[in-house]
This record gives sequence, C-alpha cells and structure tokens, in this order.
Amino acid sequence: MTGLGPVTWPPAPIRTERLLLRASEARDRAAFIELFSSPEVRTYLGGTRPRDELERAVPEVPGRRPGLFVIDLDGAMIGMVALDRRGAERPGHISPDGGEAELGYTFLPEAWGHGYAVEACTAALTWCADTLPGEPVVLCTQTANTRSMRLAAKLGFTEVDRFEEYGAEQWFGAIPPATRPA
Repeated sequence: MTGLGPVTWPPAPIRTERLLLRASEARDRAAFIELFSSPEVRTYLGGTRPRDELERAVPEVPGRRPGLFVIDLDGAMIGMVALDRRGAERPGHISPDGGEAELGYTFLPEAWGHGYAVEACTAALTWCADTLPGEPVVLCTQTANTRSMRLAAKLGFTEVDRFEEYGAEQWFGAIPPATRPA
C-alpha cells in the first residue's frame, strides 16, 4: 500500500541544516535507477533489478506520490524517505486494522555515514506529526541490517515485534505520537 491518503502534496520543500526534502523531479530519474540497481542499497530490500529493465520501467518523474520525499544535498538527490500506509495483509501492526504510517528510506552508498539519514528522517517525522497529528509511525527492517537498526533507535523507535518475512527475520518498531519530533 502506498501514499498517505488525503494529504496536500507536494508540500513546500523542507529545509534542514544540510538537506532539502522535496518532491521528485525529472532530474532525479538517474538517482532512482541507481538506488534500485545498487547491490549495496538493495542488500536488505530484496535484491537489485537489472539496470536495463529499470531504464524501461522507471517513469520520467519517478516517485511522484504523497509521502515520498527526495533527499537533496547541494542540488543532487542522495536518497529518499517515504511515509506510506503499511498494508493490512503484512505482518506487524500496532492497530487491529493495520494501515499505520510506515517510515522507509534508502540512500546512495556515498551518502552513508554522514548523518543524513537521521537528519532527513527526523524532518519527515516532524512533517508527519504536523500533517497527521496523533498518528503513530512504524518501521520495519531486517535484523541483519545493523545500520537501519541503529537509525531506528536514534529516531526513537522501540521494538514491538519480530517475525519472519521475505525469508529473513524482521524487526518491527513504533514511535508513539507523543515522542515524535515536533
């Protein structure tokens, strides 16, 4: 399930100390293809897709949907952060009907290790708190993805459950609305 439903999109760009969170543009297409074809990026996300397939499949303006922010550093896309609805059919929920806002993110390898993920995700969580007040946010990552586990802890997510999905153990956490950045 994608998108956040009835939110005004795209919002005004969000500036952080070093980054700009904005809607996708045509100039981001090459970076999207790199994210989906990079073995490093896709290690814990189901593997890569062939670049030639992506060249045919990725639209001129990729990722143009409510909840998806391009992470821009000095005019270039370095990653993306998204808030989507977690599908009710998937394991891991904090409400009986599912559909919680779920935080997801990917960054190009050259952007790793600089604190950009914490900065961008904090900004996205703040936007979510302002846009969807009172709504909890969840996050799911493979337990083998130690970088993502550390990021979840830094952002204030606490473990709710662990389960097997996509052939790997998954960590499922939540951040209550009262503790989200505002």
